[in-house]
Amino acid sequence: MKVHLRTLGCRLNQSEIDTMARQLQQQGHEVVDDPAQADQFIVNTCAVTNEATASSRKLIRELGRANETAEITVTGCYAQISPQAIRVLPNVGRVVDNLEKDRLVEHVTGVPLESFDQEPFSRDDSLPGAMGRTRAFVKVQDGCDNACTFCITTVARGAGRSRSMAEVVEEIRYLYDVGYHEVVLTGVHLGSYGHDLNDPDGLVKLVHAILAETDIPRLRLSSLEPWDLSPSFFDLWQNPRVCRHLHLPLQSGCDATLKRMLRRTNQVQFRALVQAARERVPGISITTDMIVGFPGETDEEFAISEAFVREMAFAGLHVFRYSKRPGTAATRMRGHVSEATKKVRSNHLRALSEQLEGDYAGRFTGETLDVLWEQVTGATEDGFVNVGYTDNYIKVRAVHPRALSNTITPARLEDYARQMANAVPIIA
Repeated sequence: MKVHLRTLGCRLNQSEIDTMARQLQQQGHEVVDDPAQADQFIVNTCAVTNEATASSRKLIRELGRANETAEITVTGCYAQISPQAIRVLPNVGRVVDNLEKDRLVEHVTGVPLESFDQEPFSRDDSLPGAMGRTRAFVKVQDGCDNACTFCITTVARGAGRSRSMAEVVEEIRYLYDVGYHEVVLTGVHLGSYGHDLNDPDGLVKLVHAILAETDIPRLRLSSLEPWDLSPSFFDLWQNPRVCRHLHLPLQSGCDATLKRMLRRTNQVQFRALVQAARERVPGISITTDMIVGFPGETDEEFAISEAFVREMAFAGLHVFRYSKRPGTAATRMRGHVSEATKKVRSNHLRALSEQLEGDYAGRFTGETLDVLWEQVTGATEDGFVNVGYTDNYIKVRAVHPRALSNTITPARLEDYARQMANAVPIIA
């Protein structure tokens, strides 16, 4: 069977779709890039904003038009909160909720995953390239026990629950064996890993176990809520295999707005956390999420928020316009902001993000950093155009006589332009 996989939204969704690809290939099925070749489609949807649900519907319809004979299986957060709206879309044959998502491949193929031996699959050196990735996203946790007033995730993903440490370590060993050089730990509320197992230090212990029991060259942490971290957390970066990048979702830089969001942080606490991170981990890249136009956000509150973003000197922002999500407390709040105002504020912060990103990356001009080269995007008379990332998540471009995909090499960073640093690989 030939299967075409698509995902929208967060890194957790990407982790899940990557796992499905491996499971399908383990069973002997082929993952194809061309929808016209597929017998089956699997779509992992997103529902974080109205735009995300609209994009999910659009993608499902586009796939149905691209191949009218292929059945579509839909899962993800949009499938969780609006299954009936999805079932009526053309070619949709199956809707799998988030609680059953880990068994989705079994639903599609009708064969238990345990029926197949992974050993031949593990020996296939072509797999990372075949799946188009050099970084593997590993889901270690799902669900969330927070009650942020804007977020539909608790409804869509359920309560927090952690995978066993042994299972995660085993998966990362396997990923390294098939050729991956970097693993990104993901979860809806990653910092709560182990809390449901009565272990408040679960994430720290998990990272130590991965470093001690696997040979993966790079370990990266995805989004972490700021209230989950203490200054001692940054001791993890004493091991250079832990990538110097933290994504700490702030959502607003104004205390009044944060209070209405029920975010468990404020300017004083967040400032102290960022200061501790930078003191303990030199050169660390700190990025964040920002929501504009949250109910009640006045021009003054937005100005306070922007000023705090500038003070924090983030290495980049993910900017979202507030979107009403059914079942969340924020939909019932007063003072909803017009779409026109949200657009202006969003554009303003996106421009600021580009400036901050350049400011951060520019600090490393002339330095030599290790780069994991992820793909070749073209070629010139001088060689292949290789693109990759430093451990502190600076995007790098280099022209080299060889294709460097899925290798880690030192590279000297030169000028930074158009959200990318030009570099010269240093290869013996």
